[in-house]
Amino acid sequence: MDVHTRVIAGGCLVAAPAVQGVSTFFWNDGDQGIAAGALIVVATVFWVTGLAALFRLVEARAPRYAAVAFPLAVYGCVGGAAFGVQALCEELFGVPHDTAVDLLRDHQAAAEAAFWFAGPLFPISVFVLGAVLIRLRLVPLPTAVLLSVGAVLFPLSRVPREVVVAHLADLVLLLPFAHLGVLMARGRLAPARAADAADGPAPVEAVR
Repeated sequence: MDVHTRVIAGGCLVAAPAVQGVSTFFWNDGDQGIAAGALIVVATVFWVTGLAALFRLVEARAPRYAAVAFPLAVYGCVGGAAFGVQALCEELFGVPHDTAVDLLRDHQAAAEAAFWFAGPLFPISVFVLGAVLIRLRLVPLPTAVLLSVGAVLFPLSRVPREVVVAHLADLVLLLPFAHLGVLMARGRLAPARAADAADGPAPVEAVR
């Protein structure tokens, strides 16, 4: 991975949870609104780019997992963007969130594809990614653990729209992703050698 790719990918790993976290400051009585919705869409671009780099990190050691999990993670990110666009449209057209959810009941297939199936894939993907990074020991253990913890907290804040819990969840996600972003930008994270896969889990050579 060349230096430009490392820096951009690392920057995205920092920017994604940071922008996502800023969006919660624009919530209004449980509604996300135009500003928060737009920020979620922007954060999605950073999430996809940063997660692509992380999955590249594990691909040599867990190719089948990466091949299946990365598209699902992208789908989860797209689901998050869909919720952002929904929030933007709700305020733009003056439709309460509960009303928008009720209207979706008449379009079950579309709702499942864009929201109810896609949305949960984001925290699930991050949780599993953290567990895989723990198993393969490709990143510092506390960082991988925080990824999974943050993934659990994420839906606990977004479903009930609790602002304080959302800030906490955003912070817990920001810490490990920012750490990984800095390590990646500095060249201290690199894909494990394919030859190492046969040896089982081992401390990653690139984290020094």
